[in-house]
Amino acid sequence: MDLVSGLDTAAAPWWPTYGSPDDLAAIEQVPLADRRLPETTYELLRHAAQRRPDETAVVVMPDAARWTDTVERSFTELLEDVHRVANLLVERGTGRGDVVTLLAPNCAELVPAILGAQLAGIAAPVNQALAPEHVAHLVERSGSRTVIVASPDLDQTSWDTVDALVSGGRVDTVLVVRATGADGPAPALSLGGVTVEYLFEAAATQPADHFVGTPPEGSDIAALFHTGGTTGLPKLAAHTHTNEVSDAWMLAANDLLDEDSRIFAALPLFHVNALIVTVLTPLFKAQTAVWAGPLGYRDLDLYGCFWKLVEHHRISTMSAVPTVYSVLAQVPVDADIASMKFAMVGASALPATVRADFEQHTGVPLLEGYGLTEATCASVRSFTDAPRPGSVGQRLPYQGVKAVRVEDDGTWTDLAVGEKGNLAISGPTVFAGYVTGRDADGLVLDGLGKVVEGGLDTGDLARVDADGFVHLAGRAKDLIIRGGHNIDPSTVEDALLSHPDVTAAGVVGEPDEHAGEVPVAFVTLVAGSDVSEDDLVRWAAEHVHERAAAPRSVTAVDALPVTDVGKPYKVELRARATERALASRLAEVPGVTRVSAAIEDGEIVVTVVVGSEGAAAVEAVLGRFAVSYRCEAAS
Repeated sequence: MDLVSGLDTAAAPWWPTYGSPDDLAAIEQVPLADRRLPETTYELLRHAAQRRPDETAVVVMPDAARWTDTVERSFTELLEDVHRVANLLVERGTGRGDVVTLLAPNCAELVPAILGAQLAGIAAPVNQALAPEHVAHLVERSGSRTVIVASPDLDQTSWDTVDALVSGGRVDTVLVVRATGADGPAPALSLGGVTVEYLFEAAATQPADHFVGTPPEGSDIAALFHTGGTTGLPKLAAHTHTNEVSDAWMLAANDLLDEDSRIFAALPLFHVNALIVTVLTPLFKAQTAVWAGPLGYRDLDLYGCFWKLVEHHRISTMSAVPTVYSVLAQVPVDADIASMKFAMVGASALPATVRADFEQHTGVPLLEGYGLTEATCASVRSFTDAPRPGSVGQRLPYQGVKAVRVEDDGTWTDLAVGEKGNLAISGPTVFAGYVTGRDADGLVLDGLGKVVEGGLDTGDLARVDADGFVHLAGRAKDLIIRGGHNIDPSTVEDALLSHPDVTAAGVVGEPDEHAGEVPVAFVTLVAGSDVSEDDLVRWAAEHVHERAAAPRSVTAVDALPVTDVGKPYKVELRARATERALASRLAEVPGVTRVSAAIEDGEIVVTVVVGSEGAAAVEAVLGRFAVSYRCEAAS
């Protein structure tokens, strides 16, 4: 059967020379439109199937313990699976503007399910660890009536959440994905009054050689990804097909990987990094993606076999958060890992010692990057052969980066090269907006003040040098990033404020050498309250919507700091938390006489006074934290 008729990309000038920062100007001499990229993720998949039809597209492990017992699909088979899923969704009523919610951990059936949902309508992958009421909010906001969900044996939490959605009358269609490698007859399932079908059983009779509906266009919405934002409920950020394809090309257009390279994937598919970096980017060169099991990097068994896995599957690169590399730096390299050319790291700040430990331990260089959901995924990348200390990397081709000052009326003033301000991003990856509702024409989208004249205010403070390298300098926004996972502090504050003795609450990130930062809380209490801080920790853990958001500590204070105009001043709380955490960590280091954290030009800088006998130990400890610090000699 001819799966890719009419697709002609042979003459497309896709691959410029891109191995150094100096190549950026030459790349951009060719307008992006002239590169004739695929217009949609569907066209991108068809291109891969045309180029290498019989090569392996995806390799999926059932779990870390069974890392050789994989399920594999060629590019032709993956395209056929996507056709079947999309055609089934169309038959079940999904149209171009309809949203399909996906609630499942990673498994072999989830990759074609997401791509099929983007072909038939709009894919909305959701973190199955979110509280049911937050999932319900996302479903209602998107208008989704169809859910693709994990079977109970794959993930009971996902199944229970969909059960609640069905009971609340929010869902009409439930399609079930099975665990990777599941064999034998699937057990019968039922939920309330809706029809429940196994996705690939129901899709088996659908046409595999073509899509029965009208394919999407580049300007159509491809996916909705939830993000923390600054309100208590998660927001839905809308990505167009052009957003996703252009960002994936910017990552694929490098000289580091050829078509035979293999990418290891273990981040959850509800995260933009997993979709853009490890699903779509490999499609451009028709590379193989090797997927971990449903727990991904949270599977402790993974680390015991990791280097053998790299050798067996000939892994060329991987994408993970700093916490993962901190752990891998302690895992003995017990295999031939010469295939690993570099490893990608992002989502949270990379401590210098984590980089040094991992690179020295493995000989594998770390390639740092920066991005955010509202800019599709990646906007900045570093270079293994051209380090720029203190920078997260250079802007990607066709994306603009600059520092701006946000005025009181919301307008922007561009700042000079090297001057610190709010980091703003422009270009084809800037998202279409947040979903604020639906009307007769479909989703209603709004930038909610983050987009000004096509530019995106990231909420991060940074300076940009003359070569387009970004030097981050803290966050203007309050999000806490725990092991690459965004936590909205207002959700924790709301949980604490629901306690009858709490009158005010401020939640910030405290530095942590393993997770980057963890939430901690400061509260004020009603007069005469005898509630303990431990009681409040337990209260918050019981009332926040996800386990990762539970604060490590709750500290009672007389008053929360405010600015001169009475607005909360969280940077002071972060400074207190930073000083406390590092003072505790350095308590046993000989010669340390004082640890203090001060706010300098909007940044938190830690000062450690230490005698000569303890200076090296202090450097070793603080290098594991993503903090700015200096050591002063004790008198």
